[in-house]
Amino acid sequence: MSLETKPFNIAEHLNTPEKIRSFLQEIAATGDESDFIHALNTAARAKGMTEVAKKAGLSRASLYKSLAEDANPRFSTISKVTKALGCKLAVV
Repeated sequence: MSLETKPFNIAEHLNTPEKIRSFLQEIAATGDESDFIHALNTAARAKGMTEVAKKAGLSRASLYKSLAEDANPRFSTISKVTKALGCKLAVV
């Protein structure tokens, strides 16, 4: 009998605002800047790129470009996307 596997996709499990918030908090606490940008991308895919782009006041294409691997988005974009995901950036 062979074992069938499929790649793990965290976005499939980020199905509530609380899970998205916890995910972003964990990455912010343990990762670096590129990890956080990647986490924003993952959370935006989980919530729906079109919805997040609309709430952030960005085009869908611009959102994809801003959160792409090796992208260097402006702080204002990060802030808008974070708010569109129902979260706040904080310094504590």
